[in-house]
Amino acid sequence: MLIKVCGLNDRDNIMAISKLDVHLIGFIFYKASPRYFNNALSFEEVRKIPKTIKKVGVFVNEPVYSILNTVAHYDLDLVQLHGEESVNDCKQLLPFVKVIKAIPVKDESSLSLIDKYKDACNYFLFDTATPDYGGSGKTFNRDLLKEIEIPKPFIISGGISPENYEGLVGLNLKNFMGIDINSKFEITAGIKNIEKINLLLKQKDHANTIN
Repeated sequence: MLIKVCGLNDRDNIMAISKLDVHLIGFIFYKASPRYFNNALSFEEVRKIPKTIKKVGVFVNEPVYSILNTVAHYDLDLVQLHGEESVNDCKQLLPFVKVIKAIPVKDESSLSLIDKYKDACNYFLFDTATPDYGGSGKTFNRDLLKEIEIPKPFIISGGISPENYEGLVGLNLKNFMGIDINSKFEITAGIKNIEKINLLLKQKDHANTIN
């Protein structure tokens, strides 16, 4: 299972996390977020992050040209579109960068967006619906994902913690590739607790051994 650590905005904390066995790290380029990246790393520093860790830029209703400028400047591997971006906007990005389309989940009807965006992204991310576009620390009903066929590899987000991780492992869903951790692993907004992340990584390794 892939581990994505999202919402990082402190240089030393980012560099410490880049030494861990995580697969993706996320930088939020949405200025209204308390985890806004705000140039936490320079052009040179971001290129010191190991190539084994993929860098994800998180955007909310940002123009395509602005997203592509940020992708180039920060050497991003993927973009995560967390707003109401159009299908056309997503498709314009696909030739240049891999696209994760976030689906905010409130109830069963939320999942109708899957069909709308299935040809406009590489991956889906399912997060708890919130007016603030994520980062709420709240979970959604993951059983809803069992009721449908999800045609793309996907990530689950929303209130994930070391305490509820085992329940996610047991979901056994087709195309379920990883989890996105954020607020439940924080010391303060944008700064993650390294000990908590290490605890999760140990849980992951233990689950892999059993399976």
